[in-house]
Amino acid sequence: MSAACAGRFVVALDGPAAAGKGTIARALAARFGFAHLDTGLLYRAVGRKALAAGGGAIRPEDAIRAARALRAEDLQAPGLRDPQVGQAASQAAALPEVRAALLDFQRAFAARPGGAVLDGRDIGTVICPDADVKLFVTASDEVRARRRCAELRAGGAEATFEQVLEDLRRRDARDAAREAAPMKPAPDAVLLDTTKLSIDAAVAQAAALIERKCAGRAGGG
Repeated sequence: MSAACAGRFVVALDGPAAAGKGTIARALAARFGFAHLDTGLLYRAVGRKALAAGGGAIRPEDAIRAARALRAEDLQAPGLRDPQVGQAASQAAALPEVRAALLDFQRAFAARPGGAVLDGRDIGTVICPDADVKLFVTASDEVRARRRCAELRAGGAEATFEQVLEDLRRRDARDAAREAAPMKPAPDAVLLDTTKLSIDAAVAQAAALIERKCAGRAGGG
């Protein structure tokens, strides 16, 4: 890692599900020695706890209570990647009280020395608006659905392309339309479309942005 990026350095990756932002974020963290936080897991953990409390239904009071009581070990709970939990996470994330309860945790993570990579849906717009590098990672609906379907089947879940595509589009619409921190690119974010990119090519493009920022910082620019 460049000495210019050895202090506080924040990389924000936003975008819809299955666009590749999590994979890219993990690769960047490993490459530059940064800490990594998949902020979607916070909302999935809240959604999972709220589903359990509501007997399979999401009630705002359960989601808010779960967010306020969230613990680090909740991020390791089984089933966080289940489609039902993903939909519950999106519903919970639309509640301003849930987002407020998780805000400090995310900002404290980003402020740690040594650099941090955070991926989610509102990192560059709300959580870390002053991030050093901002990326909005996207891909076509069909490509994202194929990726998610393969991921679910690899995990042993039954999934059809049509159902996964419908679920992704429903979640995208909810995340983009919500009043609290809607999913959208930050004005200064760089768009990274992974529809036709291999993961190595996508990581290389993102890494080049970080390296240029580090070089600019070292040169005083």
